[in-house]
Amino acid sequence: MSIRKKYLASKNVCKVTFTLPKAAVSKANSVCLVGDFNGWNKSVNPMKRLRNGDYTVTMELGRGREYEFRYLIDGTRWENDWYADKYIPSPHPYCDNSVIEIP
Repeated sequence: MSIRKKYLASKNVCKVTFTLPKAAVSKANSVCLVGDFNGWNKSVNPMKRLRNGDYTVTMELGRGREYEFRYLIDGTRWENDWYADKYIPSPHPYCDNSVIEIP
């Protein structure tokens, strides 16, 4: 898993690339990035499967905020990002949400 941030001088946004490695998804058929930036919609940000089996997606996120997110694998299994900036308790029992900070 990895998160790469690229701040754009021309806009007040950060281009963020989220990558979930093959080892974390095993033989998944689909992976979606789900978070408060998309209203926790389970289908609006599907990740692209790369030749090496990793999944990736790039999004533009507004600066000066924190965003909660998780990965949804095959519509049933949730996964956090090991490289998130921090974690906070989820409203669902016994799990946390990953958080990315965009200063």
